[in-house]
Amino acid sequence: MASYIRRRKFLATLGGAAAAWPLAARAQQPGKLPTIGFLGANTRLVDSQRLAAFVERLRELGWIENRTVTIEYRWGEGRDERFAQIAAEFVRRGVDVIVTGATAPVIAVKQATSTIPIVFGVAGDPVATGLVASLAKPGGNVTGLSGQSTDTAAKRLELLRAVVPNLRRLAILTNIGNPTNVLERDEIRTTARTVDLEAITMEIRRSEDIAPAFEALKGGADALYVSADPLIFTNLVRINSLALGARLPTMHGSREYVEAGGLMSYGPNFPDLYRRAADYVDKILRGAKPADLPVEQPTKFDLVLNLTTAKVLGLTIPESFLARADEVIE
Repeated sequence: MASYIRRRKFLATLGGAAAAWPLAARAQQPGKLPTIGFLGANTRLVDSQRLAAFVERLRELGWIENRTVTIEYRWGEGRDERFAQIAAEFVRRGVDVIVTGATAPVIAVKQATSTIPIVFGVAGDPVATGLVASLAKPGGNVTGLSGQSTDTAAKRLELLRAVVPNLRRLAILTNIGNPTNVLERDEIRTTARTVDLEAITMEIRRSEDIAPAFEALKGGADALYVSADPLIFTNLVRINSLALGARLPTMHGSREYVEAGGLMSYGPNFPDLYRRAADYVDKILRGAKPADLPVEQPTKFDLVLNLTTAKVLGLTIPESFLARADEVIE
């Protein structure tokens, strides 16, 4: 009888300890792996560097795919309807945390669930767009990393003017359905006025709007500022081709645009942001709540220049500017 009582006490103690185990320990049990829903805003190819950084950091933290964690990958292809469909699917599947990036996908996921933790690898201005209450205290079930797109808009314009000295009329390509793009457009317009630049907005809502927007411009600008957005990102090769055809130097928010033929970019290092997003996921899977994890800001910014595109456009890039670049693509 005494041995039976001792065994009951041992089992009770064991049960209490199991309840306190982190998900990483419980994940060793078959069928009990925690699941991450990864919603890529673009295509797998476009998001490959960001995804690789995220998965690598997870592995460093002990979350090894198909051993201690399951990752469900979905790709939004820059389309709002896809974001909503994927968000609903993740909610139905009952994933443990959803990882995404860019304002539109985060909004879609936030609308789909108020309980599943959401981590954004990047969001242009998460406070102004209502994704979080504040950077220090995000509240709710959403947290992640700010891209500071509106804060860096003036810097991008300054850099563009340095390589396009006769810039007088600036076109701004904007997805008018993206609230961060609208904020960035307004910031650029305000900055342009202070330096006597005329700003012309090219507004799009879908891929089919891109070609007509360029056609309507018809030589009416000296350079093109391209807002960062999943719809625009997914069509970046096409946009850069149209810009080159119109002899427009382009400024972008990330290096992927420059790799695809854009002139230059200035913005946060996105793989680094997604690497840091993995730290949020690690904390959440171990019991932390998104509301208690402050939104962080970028610590690494990259200036990238495509020298081949500059030559095609007939631009001479000052040596002093080349020396400032973090990367020069030739």
